[in-house]
Amino acid sequence: MVHSLTEENYLKAILSLSNENGQVNVNHLSKHLSIKMPTVTAMMKKLHSKKLVQYEAYKPLKLTDKGKKVAALVVRKHRLTEMFLVEKMGFGWEEVHDIAEQIEHIQSTEFFNKMDELLGFPKLDPHGSPIPDKHGKMVWKEYAKLSDCKKGDRVKLTAVINTSEDFLKLLNNKGLHLGSVLTIKAVEAFDGSMVVSYEKHTSETLSQVVCDRIRVEII
Repeated sequence: MVHSLTEENYLKAILSLSNENGQVNVNHLSKHLSIKMPTVTAMMKKLHSKKLVQYEAYKPLKLTDKGKKVAALVVRKHRLTEMFLVEKMGFGWEEVHDIAEQIEHIQSTEFFNKMDELLGFPKLDPHGSPIPDKHGKMVWKEYAKLSDCKKGDRVKLTAVINTSEDFLKLLNNKGLHLGSVLTIKAVEAFDGSMVVSYEKHTSETLSQVVCDRIRVEII
């Protein structure tokens, strides 16, 4: 079944916002999408009728198994596109999100399977997020927040979250990228900022906001 662009965007947002129990508050979804509650509620009723969402008035939302698969396949198309733009077309990781937002709604499964093949079946996108397989299965590996690490830790940058263009440009300006190995030299007790060293940078200060968005693997 073909789903509209709007339906796909709702399902993708619910998947992204779901807590550990797979639930999302309708008000949270409304604020995230900047769409008024009556409009969101009307769409939830429509998606419920299509058996994509479990919806009851005044209760949290939850994707059905069918809804999860549809949402995951949209995410697959988005992340494969981002990877293709970076690996095959030379775009920066800060440039690809808006383009992928448009391409993810193409309805040709074969198009994206061929893209996957040309890329060598990558498991992660340019920001370190997992790419669902063609069945919608997505395996997320839990990494530590940089902000949770301590002085003396040596870590590898494995993923970034909340990947706004401004944030990624900031990382570019600091010479930080996936695979960067950092040594934590100091942690400021007052504001959580960190002094780190990596590559040619002997002393670089990162704010807590930045550290919260960086995922790392301790090595």
